[in-house]
Amino acid sequence: MTKNSFIFLHVLVMFSLSSMAFSNYLSAYFYDFVCPEALPTIKRVVEDAVKQERRMGASLLRLHFHDCFVQGCDASILLDQTETIDSEKTARANNNSIRGFEVIDQIKSEVDKACGHPIVSCADIVAVAARDSVVALGGPTWEVQLGRRDSTTANRTMANNDIPPPFLDLPALINNFKNQGLDEKDLVALSGGHTLGFAQCFTFRDRIYNETNNIDSTFASQRQADCPRSGGDSNFASLDPTPALFDSEYFRNLLCNKGLLHSDQALFSGGKTDNLVQIYSTNLGTFAKDFAESMIKMGNIKPLIGNQGQIRVNCRKVN
Repeated sequence: MTKNSFIFLHVLVMFSLSSMAFSNYLSAYFYDFVCPEALPTIKRVVEDAVKQERRMGASLLRLHFHDCFVQGCDASILLDQTETIDSEKTARANNNSIRGFEVIDQIKSEVDKACGHPIVSCADIVAVAARDSVVALGGPTWEVQLGRRDSTTANRTMANNDIPPPFLDLPALINNFKNQGLDEKDLVALSGGHTLGFAQCFTFRDRIYNETNNIDSTFASQRQADCPRSGGDSNFASLDPTPALFDSEYFRNLLCNKGLLHSDQALFSGGKTDNLVQIYSTNLGTFAKDFAESMIKMGNIKPLIGNQGQIRVNCRKVN
């Protein structure tokens, strides 16, 4: 190679790196040239984490959901409390509940090592880790749109207001999702993420003790065995009978009035989403397809692009 050719190639690579770092749109191929090892590295770490603890898959999926519903998908949920950062980790929906931060830290460390420098945003890591978690638990895959940048702020007040709590009725759920640009189909499909994971006693105590409509009495009694009227707030119950497998059991539970959370059962309570619940309960392929499409849509909520935000060196704090 001549000296001039080498200089031209060097300039071309530097131009490509800089243009990708400040892209004004998301793309599934964002890292293909600048760091082709990025996505395989994320996948490997996620698969190892889920293999060690199956519950972690649901936790990483939930992390992405709770991130996107506050300021958009910008990794604001990862920021620790400081004098200038009002951390979302202590918001009502997250406090002593949201988890997976250590896995994200590990991914960030290994991805930066694979890429040679911090080029992959924490927001993209959260989005890809959610997808890879679903796949690791038997669910569908999808092309994650990439190129998000990381926020320099967090908003606990917004987290308290915008992350849907487990006691919402259907109209409130529909409105909550509408505020994020998501429709009723997205609501039902994304709620199907509760085919994975567990909930803590305090999130469903009122339902199993005080509700009489749309709840199976035997189901309520079974849940009461591990969730007393007082105390035991952090005791777990699975959100469906197969909490480590992506399937349609969540929706079949709703047909039997066995939704664990009030907001789960609200999807099948005589309202406009009943039909979708029935479809998903008998057609896993349709549910998986719609879930993947809605995950892409949710992942595109208000991303920071171009020269907005930053690429954090440490996902827990701003540079």
